[in-house]
Amino acid sequence: MNFEDIIYEKKDGVATITINRPQALNAFRSKTLDEMTAAFEDAEEDEDIRVVVLTGAGDRAFCSGGDVSEMGKLTPAIGRKFLGKCLKLSTTMRNLSKPIIARINGYCLGGGNELNMFCDLAIASEKAVLGQVGPRVGSVPVWGGTQMLPRVVGEKRAREIIFLCRRYSAKEAEAMGWVNKVVPPEELNAEVAKWCEEIKALSPQSIKLSKIALNFGSDLLYPSFVHGRDMLALIYGSYELSEGMDAFLNKRKPVWKPEERD
Repeated sequence: MNFEDIIYEKKDGVATITINRPQALNAFRSKTLDEMTAAFEDAEEDEDIRVVVLTGAGDRAFCSGGDVSEMGKLTPAIGRKFLGKCLKLSTTMRNLSKPIIARINGYCLGGGNELNMFCDLAIASEKAVLGQVGPRVGSVPVWGGTQMLPRVVGEKRAREIIFLCRRYSAKEAEAMGWVNKVVPPEELNAEVAKWCEEIKALSPQSIKLSKIALNFGSDLLYPSFVHGRDMLALIYGSYELSEGMDAFLNKRKPVWKPEERD
């Protein structure tokens, strides 16, 4: 398969999917979502693959979320299609019969952190920074943030993360259970490889059934993903979302009330 936005490699039972848009801090666009879905589907079908690693190119970002330059131009109709691609990707990741390890090597923000939520395990560099950014840019983290984050860090902490849009260090994230392990940057590859080897030594059938059982409770949240898609699609093109995205792109403070604009 030929990819433009990702690098897909398979070696010794491990499939590695690398978001390859370092110039955009590995932000994803529609093409990225399609290619990631195709790669995960291939990993599922390949019986030799025992574990999948998801990461970002370079050392600055795992994934900084959706590409604002694309998202700021979405209309409700086009936005619903974009969010449909998000939903297809996350459903594929959740239903994958093999564990997914997030290799977090920098910024893990917004939709990037929601990708982290869909991974089964997360290993982060000490330089990693995690957080949600939806309300900062007029958006809402309904693609996993509002559903999965409370289950990982607790209800009150999730509300803090989403409402305040703060950024958290890798060590802070580890203390919350947001990531499994934090290591120095130079040890990240070795640590991920170690976890992959441990998984490969175990029964693939048992791992698959364990993942299905572990997912049961959160699988019941699926309707909220569908509702979230439609709610968020409706605000594409709205003043606040357009203002938030434009302010982000132009590195200025957003003005949430149109009558207060200069």
